[in-house]
Amino acid sequence: MLKEEVKARLDQILQENPSLFLIDFTVSPSQHIKVVIDGDEGVTLEDCMKVSRAIEHNLDREATDFSLEVTSPGATEPLEMPRQYTKNVGRKLEVKTSETTITGTLVSASAEGIKLEWKAREPKPVGKGKTTVVKSAEVPFTDIVKANVVLKF
Repeated sequence: MLKEEVKARLDQILQENPSLFLIDFTVSPSQHIKVVIDGDEGVTLEDCMKVSRAIEHNLDREATDFSLEVTSPGATEPLEMPRQYTKNVGRKLEVKTSETTITGTLVSASAEGIKLEWKAREPKPVGKGKTTVVKSAEVPFTDIVKANVVLKF
């Protein structure tokens, strides 16, 4: 019952804020509600507060004792939804497929998959030494096992 109430309120608040989208939503047996949201332009503290208030103010604490946590995905969390890739175009990603791992710049994201580019050193076709070439790969979402943004320090 609680899960359906929260889900209905979540759907409503996300429709009112189209730049936000749901990543994960769980209700534990101990009535701990966890909501993970993301946004096309990122997520602010105010966004989390709006979602939290929209849920909390529409639930009756007298009827159900619950705890509520509304967060955004952390910087080290893997990308899970195609919409997350779109907001990270231009950033460096590490993408693991069942066959290989590719680290490159996310050039584009479509409904079917992503395109990555990276530089590689290869032997010159003629003579000694190596030359730098730009390589690219298109990876369908169905092939991606895990994808993370590579953070620079």
